[in-house]
Amino acid sequence: MKLTMTFILTNDDGIDAPGIRALQKAINGKGIIVAPATEWSGCGHRVTTTQPIKVECRSNNEYAVGGTPADCTRLAITHLCQDVKYVISGINAGGNLGVDAYISGTIAAVREATMHGIPGIAVSQYRRGKRNVDWDVIAGLTTPVLDQLLTHTLEPGCFWNVNLPHLEPGDPKPDVVFCEPCTKPLPVNYRVEGDEYYYVGEYQKRDRTPGTDVAVCFSGHIAVTKIRL
Repeated sequence: MKLTMTFILTNDDGIDAPGIRALQKAINGKGIIVAPATEWSGCGHRVTTTQPIKVECRSNNEYAVGGTPADCTRLAITHLCQDVKYVISGINAGGNLGVDAYISGTIAAVREATMHGIPGIAVSQYRRGKRNVDWDVIAGLTTPVLDQLLTHTLEPGCFWNVNLPHLEPGDPKPDVVFCEPCTKPLPVNYRVEGDEYYYVGEYQKRDRTPGTDVAVCFSGHIAVTKIRL
């Protein structure tokens, strides 16, 4: 992949998470990392406005931000980087399918860019049962998908959401499937201990509408959806 524009790489798993290093590898080490100093999974589109945000400059191409994924995008495009042309968020350790778009910090970072007229791609790796994955393999899967999407012109107010399937050794190469996001809710189940409630919903048991991103990804293919603001 040859990049001729400024790419911002971010995530919600934190700057030291393996997924963002896999994303960097997927674009041949290009791009500027502006990512949260700590994990912000499931934070949605939270932003920081009532307290200072500490930014650690680790190098000319890497900034650790003491804020949310959306904060990272805001700071990247207003102060830390020049001529930002694209924001890519991920690779998230876990799926961000369907209605997850409202919950995901990974997606929020790209949504924030879209609000400012900058196109973006969110990339997530579905993990069946939260099992470990090979990030080098995932980087290899991600490169051709990004190459393909970067040739598409995104109309204003839209961004891409990519979900990679959990593949076992020997599984066939996944197809890239453009589809609609599923609108079915996540499992809402809790274990009750006294006055405390522990979420125990199982992600892989969520309802799925045939042909939507949940069904596509769970069946072993790469689900690509176009999300509008």
